[in-house]
Amino acid sequence: RSVFKFEGNKLGLTAKGKGFPEFKACFEDDDRGFGYIRIQTGDEMSKRAKFVLVTWVGPGVSVMKKAKMSTDKALMKDIVQNLSVELQLENHAEFSHELLKVEVDKAAGAMYGTGVRDL
Repeated sequence: RSVFKFEGNKLGLTAKGKGFPEFKACFEDDDRGFGYIRIQTGDEMSKRAKFVLVTWVGPGVSVMKKAKMSTDKALMKDIVQNLSVELQLENHAEFSHELLKVEVDKAAGAMYGTGVRDL
């Protein structure tokens, strides 16, 4: 995982490492920035790594700074080009590993399991 946040008007790498809880903890209510995280997906027979770009605009961010995020995201996507899903999140309640996994699974298309069904 990598976290990129603004210090004034400059965007920089502020954290890297592993683990979703640590990733989520990097984003505060008054922050705006980007996160890039690897999500494991697949079925019992096939595991794949997919990457998610999270645009974080906390609820305490001013309207002017929120408006700049679309331009900033275009620049960020020039840097981070290998991604399966982009999400814009604005509060911690919606910011979950489950949400990221569901969105990655949706983007992946067909999911094949072992054929064992729950009855």
